Amino acid sequence: MRTFKVIFNTIKSMSLKKILRLLSAVLPHPLFSVLSFYATAKAFSIAQKLYPETASKNGEGNAFRHALWCCLIMMYCCKISSPEKALKFCKKITDLHEELFPNEPLETKMDLHNNKIGMDYFMEILPGIHRQFFEKNFFVDELKKKTANAKVLKNLDDDFKGFLVYLDEK
Repeated sequence: MRTFKVIFNTIKSMSLKKILRLLSAVLPHPLFSVLSFYATAKAFSIAQKLYPETASKNGEGNAFRHALWCCLIMMYCCKISSPEKALKFCKKITDLHEELFPNEPLETKMDLHNNKIGMDYFMEILPGIHRQFFEKNFFVDELKKKTANAKVLKNLDDDFKGFLVYLDEK
């Protein structure tokens, strides 16, 4: 319930221009939009349980949450459409999130990087599993391992290809 309250309050705080921008992205894809909303709530909830101290900050939990978010969007959307369409929508909606809710440049780089890690991981395991049989557990354990090996992003020039990244807020 808390997750939906956070999402509702976030949308409520948006300007009309941002709401219209969001609607222009989600209305053409109503099923994908509902599924991505559900994925958002699920990813937030799981990350809060596993990483209560850092899921809502810029730490390891945030890295995990962004990667899981993309995996879940891809998983749910692939159940009703092709992986290519799911990937295109996932990238569009997660990039839009960063645009509508801007952060500091290093935070944006971190979020976009971790989103890509999630999308790449999904596409990497896709050939081995029929898309109808994906479950969230396929991602959680592996992303927890990736989180344990995450790198600290210190500047915009850092390139940690294949690794989740987070900001050291100590």
